[in-house]
Amino acid sequence: MVTLTRIYTRGGDKGETSLGRGERVAKHDPRVDAYGTVDETNSVIGLARAAIERTVKNDDLRRHVDDMLKRIQNDLFDLGADLCTVEGKAGEQALRIVPSQTERLEREIDAMNGELSPLKSFILPGGSEAAAWLHLARTVARRAERGMTALATQQPVSPEAVKYINRLSDHLFVLARKMNDNGGSDVLWVPGGSR
Repeated sequence: MVTLTRIYTRGGDKGETSLGRGERVAKHDPRVDAYGTVDETNSVIGLARAAIERTVKNDDLRRHVDDMLKRIQNDLFDLGADLCTVEGKAGEQALRIVPSQTERLEREIDAMNGELSPLKSFILPGGSEAAAWLHLARTVARRAERGMTALATQQPVSPEAVKYINRLSDHLFVLARKMNDNGGSDVLWVPGGSR
């Protein structure tokens, strides 16, 4: 368990930070950028949870969705820990995203998607307030994924971590549709519709 007795350490005052095993890197290092964007995703999900708590009237649905998002937020801390810990020596243990976390997202996507009306057009981010926050979280997750895959061209990145973030953006998309009356309130894209 982590114990934080001081919030500031002055260790980053010269533009560096520590990775999981203590290595010092620039705060703009691609690894720091990747897990920083994962943290942004987590923060936007927090806003989505607050909107869902305030706006979703169905108690069972609200609790179910909040439970999913709470698990995802915890997973995102695991993902940040995974990304900030570079592969070590043989036998060293590090917290890594595991297949069961990605598989859980897939099961939840399938369950939610089975209740949605089929898409016949791309949809615009929006609809309900909760859906709008979930769409924002989805786009930040996609940015995190781009950062992670760019990092993977230079340094080791767990393949399961990349799978997880990819599946998460799909999950957030489907959940946003669920928050739009199971897709009934989705705002459809009309190609050339504003010409």
